[in-house]
Amino acid sequence: MKLSDFDFELPEELIAQHPTDKRDESRLMVLHKNTGEIQHRHFYDIIEYLKPGDVLVRNNSKVIPARLYGVKRGSGAKVEVLILKINDDICECLCGNAKAIKTGTIIDFADDFYGECLERKDEGIRIFRMHYEGIFLEVLDRVGLMPTPPYIHEKLQNKDRYNNVYARIDGSAACPTAGLHFTDELIEKIKEKGIEVLDVTLHVGLGTFKPVKEENVEDHTMHSEAYSMDAYTAQRLNLAKKEKRRIIAIGTTSTRTLETIICKYGEFKECSGNTSIFIYPPYQFKSIDCQITNFHLPKSTLIMMIAAECSREMILNAYKVAIENRYRFFSFGDSMFITNE
Repeated sequence: MKLSDFDFELPEELIAQHPTDKRDESRLMVLHKNTGEIQHRHFYDIIEYLKPGDVLVRNNSKVIPARLYGVKRGSGAKVEVLILKINDDICECLCGNAKAIKTGTIIDFADDFYGECLERKDEGIRIFRMHYEGIFLEVLDRVGLMPTPPYIHEKLQNKDRYNNVYARIDGSAACPTAGLHFTDELIEKIKEKGIEVLDVTLHVGLGTFKPVKEENVEDHTMHSEAYSMDAYTAQRLNLAKKEKRRIIAIGTTSTRTLETIICKYGEFKECSGNTSIFIYPPYQFKSIDCQITNFHLPKSTLIMMIAAECSREMILNAYKVAIENRYRFFSFGDSMFITNE
């Protein structure tokens, strides 16, 4: 596969700059992967395509205010830092103007909060020890900003709208956006219909949103992201597999977590670790039957993954139809359900 195989022309005005007024009122394209049939609905209609016994798997990671603006001590140069991973006081960060940040560089973010560069890594990544007073996540909540993607130019009025209603575990540098369409009320209706809802955790970092630059797709290297699954979720998923019930992933991050675990252990299992799995055509999914996802960037690892679920040609045709019908794209955009029914 070539990078150019996953390119398409997208009018800039279709890049959603803000979320819908109500989460589940976004549009929904239903793509039947066995036939290529397309239906146009609203997201609250998703319940019509789910059936008793189905299992929905969602990523409960929560976006933290991971974008920091600081000043380089000594020179006064302004620096932007995006926290990718947190391990106590040690943070892996993606830095703007990274060449100016050497080992020992100190960045002041607030009067009582600064970072000291411990290690330089490739691609603008630096390892910092953070110095602060109090509880780190509370300091971030006070000083940091929500890390909305660079293609969103409007200011986010309500930072809760860049998190899913079921987000619980702090740690993501970007939102697993396929879940943004769910409301608490819709989730309750889904459960009442007899659909099981289970959680996994994958903290979204550079692995999800790093652009692909190599023309030969196989040459792209994914950055690792931390994931976990508890014993209850593993037991319920294994039972669903045994009973041949559908497992439906909410988003590419949930899919990556499930595929990582089943490929490693041959079944679902209580575990945690780091994954750098890269899924692109041709690929045979072992963990999921269907997927709820958003409309993704051209030439991204995300569109490559969903192309692997049906075919590159089917996905590019669906995106062509979406553009013709003025669907909204990317993080705050509309939704797609790739179903086998």
